[in-house]
Amino acid sequence: MSTTTEIIAHHWAFIVFIVIAFGLCAFMLTGGWLLGGRARARHKDTPFESGIESVGDTHIRLSAKFYLVAMFFVIFDVEALFLYAWATSIRESGWVGFAEAAIFILVLLAGLVYLVRIGALDWAPARRRIVVKTNTISHTNPHKQ
Repeated sequence: MSTTTEIIAHHWAFIVFIVIAFGLCAFMLTGGWLLGGRARARHKDTPFESGIESVGDTHIRLSAKFYLVAMFFVIFDVEALFLYAWATSIRESGWVGFAEAAIFILVLLAGLVYLVRIGALDWAPARRRIVVKTNTISHTNPHKQ
């Protein structure tokens, strides 16, 4: 057997997988093109969601806080995946792995506390936040003297 034939024989499953994946993609794209509607009308291309027509411009400016919260979610979600991987190997890692995971969680909590303290997770504008003032209540009776 030639070297090329040996390589193909050795990796035949991967080659079949790639051929099937590309064939499935081509089938879905051509199927959508063949079976899709081609009608054009004045209101056909307008956005329509949940039975309500769009009102106003779709190009609105979003606050940067939206993107910050989205990034925080992705970061903490990926770190939760690390903890899941740790949980699946808890018996092999032992107490050393437990200590490492505890340190990891403490670093996450410190980051979350920092984000809360700097106000990165506050959605309300500063003028709408309610400041709660605590008054000290005297327990002495003002009528007794």
